[in-house]
Amino acid sequence: MAPSSTAPGIGFPSVLAHAFFLQAAVYLVRPATSYKALELGVDPGLLGLVVASFSILPVFLAVFIGRAADRGKEKHILLAGAALLIIAGAGLLFAAPSLPALLGWNLILGVGHLMSLIGEHSRLASATNRNMDRVFGFYTMVTAVAQAVAPLLLGVLGGPAVTPDTSMLLLAYLVGAAGVLATSVLMARHRGAGRSSGPAKAQVKLRTALHVPPAARNTLIASIGLSMMVLCTIDLLQVYLPALAVERGISTQAVGVLLALRAVATVLSRLAMDRLVRAVGRARLLLVSTGASAVLVALLMLPLPTSAMAVLLVLAGLGLGIGQPLSMTVVSMTATEGTRGTWMSIRLLGNRLGQAVIPVGVGVFATSMGAGGVFLALGVTTAAATLGAIVPLRSMED
Repeated sequence: MAPSSTAPGIGFPSVLAHAFFLQAAVYLVRPATSYKALELGVDPGLLGLVVASFSILPVFLAVFIGRAADRGKEKHILLAGAALLIIAGAGLLFAAPSLPALLGWNLILGVGHLMSLIGEHSRLASATNRNMDRVFGFYTMVTAVAQAVAPLLLGVLGGPAVTPDTSMLLLAYLVGAAGVLATSVLMARHRGAGRSSGPAKAQVKLRTALHVPPAARNTLIASIGLSMMVLCTIDLLQVYLPALAVERGISTQAVGVLLALRAVATVLSRLAMDRLVRAVGRARLLLVSTGASAVLVALLMLPLPTSAMAVLLVLAGLGLGIGQPLSMTVVSMTATEGTRGTWMSIRLLGNRLGQAVIPVGVGVFATSMGAGGVFLALGVTTAAATLGAIVPLRSMED
């Protein structure tokens, strides 16, 4: 009997609900944290440090947590991650009167987000499914819908002011975090597909899990590198678009609409991804989408009217929507049983490493060129990563 395309046995609806609440909450709290930092008088050049604090601890914990997922600890990881998200949100709301306090609570937020993501990815990767492009495409489409809802909520709660009341934003985040906790409980009631109810199998040694042929290793490194740049670009849009709006006198409502347009475009690209992969090829599609988005993001540095910024963000959103699901497919198809949680965590490690290092670097451009300089730096860096990935990714289809 052929495997179902809806990932049987893993509680797929609860996974999707968990993903929706997680992404909606995080994509609301990230710009809220940026506004909170500006509210505290933090220089825009230091916003990169705020972004990096979200990812510093995950850099060191990603593989450890992924190995725990491979040992069947998904339930504990999911519940602990949800608890940390709530604790961090309460801290940001009630106990962040200074930049060091903001950074500390952001550290906890990053760990909670990482644990929640690894729980999701490990559950999905354990599904017996022949069309992983469709599974991860549908999953990431739901996350993109959440990423569209969050900035619209940002606009509604923030109102026409250039700098909104962050208390309302953080309260809304806590509601979303409570949704993550509720769906984590639902996910914990399901066993992953392919997991027997008998004694757990011995875990594959880390050295064995990491050993892959050179060609496959180069392909994995290239796809993880592109995933890192796509995620950093989307993440920094959440942080530096508010800063750019403050510089240019653009209202919070307009920022919410701009971010939502990017996310809606990402939803549309993921709806069509399965068809695009069959028509264009996985490697070519990944390279073209990231290369085009690099150019479009770089153009945001120009002093454009809001309507032109909207067009650029829609087009960039179409390209940015492809990188994440395709990189997840590559990892899931390459990794063997008992190592998928580890490899998914390595992919997340690459993402978090980029989120820890790149924002600090591009923050220099914000100091010297304003927030627009960040988007120029992101475009150039993503273009360089795309060029470097051409050979290893094209070899995947030879």
